[in-house]
Amino acid sequence: MIDGSEQELVDEWHGLLARHATVHNALEHELQAQHGLSVSEFEALELLASSDHGKCRGQDLTNVVHLSQSAGSRLVARLERGGLVERVMCDLDRRGIFVVLTDEGHKRYDHAKPTHRSVLARTLRGDD
Repeated sequence: MIDGSEQELVDEWHGLLARHATVHNALEHELQAQHGLSVSEFEALELLASSDHGKCRGQDLTNVVHLSQSAGSRLVARLERGGLVERVMCDLDRRGIFVVLTDEGHKRYDHAKPTHRSVLARTLRGDD
């Protein structure tokens, strides 16, 4: 049997999961419908758009979008096929790979950003 404080903790956890699912599902639906982007793809573009020179290491991108290494690689491959990013070798360390935002990727991010922010305002703050 769960005591009262433990049940409150479990209820809080379930509430957090439900809220995350609500926001994520709304973002996924709107970004896909209006811009052809998944939430992970948008988050990757946002990281690149806000980073120095529109680039970052592949591992850093994977960490920010909370994906496994293999899922992160597939994400970058999809973005690359769509012309939104490209992979370039690090000049200082030839083993290092950077993911770089293309002009098309920047345009797509700029167009999708208001949709993203609108969904966040609606689902997190209840703005209409």
